[in-house]
Amino acid sequence: MSTVIVPAGLSMGPRYRYVRPPDPTPECYEVHLGDDLVELTETEAAVWAAAFLYPDRHAKLSVNRESLVRMLETAPKPEPQAARYVDDLIGRGLLVEFDTDGDLRPVFSRHKLLPLAQGLGSTPDAPHQHRIGIGDQPLVALPNSVYGLWSFSFHSKNLWEACAYYAAADEDELEPGEEPLGLTPESIAREVAENLPVLIAATCAFLDPVVNE
Repeated sequence: MSTVIVPAGLSMGPRYRYVRPPDPTPECYEVHLGDDLVELTETEAAVWAAAFLYPDRHAKLSVNRESLVRMLETAPKPEPQAARYVDDLIGRGLLVEFDTDGDLRPVFSRHKLLPLAQGLGSTPDAPHQHRIGIGDQPLVALPNSVYGLWSFSFHSKNLWEACAYYAAADEDELEPGEEPLGLTPESIAREVAENLPVLIAATCAFLDPVVNE
C-alpha cells in the first residue's frame, strides 16, 4: 500500500495591499481551487508549498502525511504545529491523500487533472517515454497512456471518467486484426496515480476539485 499526499489547486501567489507607502507584508496568499480563490496565511501557504518539494521523492511515492509533517517539524525554520496545519489543509481540499494501490474511483471522481508546462514528446533513445517540461528542459517523462491523459483529461467531467474513456478507446480504435490490450478504468487510473505525485510536484499539472453545476 502506497498512500501519498499531493497539493491541489493552482498557486496565484501573494496579494499585497493597495496602500502608500507600500506594505512589504502580503495581505494573503491565494490558491485557485475549483470555483474559489482561497486565501491562505503565510504559514498555511508555506505548509501547502512544502508538499511540492522533492519531486524525486514524489516519483518514488515516498511523500505521505507523516513524512510531510516530519519535514516541516525538522525544517531550518521548524513548524511545531505542522500536523494541525496539514490536517486543516486536507480538510479544506488543498492537500489530497490517496492510496495508489487502492480504490481510486472516489478521489478521481472528485477531481480533474489540468495540464501545465509543455509536451516535449519522446526521443529516439526512449520512444516509450514522453516528456513534459518548459522550453527544451524536460521535467518529467511519462508512459504514453499517462501522457495522453495529462493532455486531454480536463475535457472529461472528472479524472475517473477520463480514465474510463481512455480504456474504452482501447477497443473502439482497433485496426483490423489488432487485439485489444485489455485496458480497464482501474488499470489506467493506477498508472495515472503512480505518476500523479511527480507530475504535480514538478508543476507539470494540478488537481482541481470538480465544480458541481
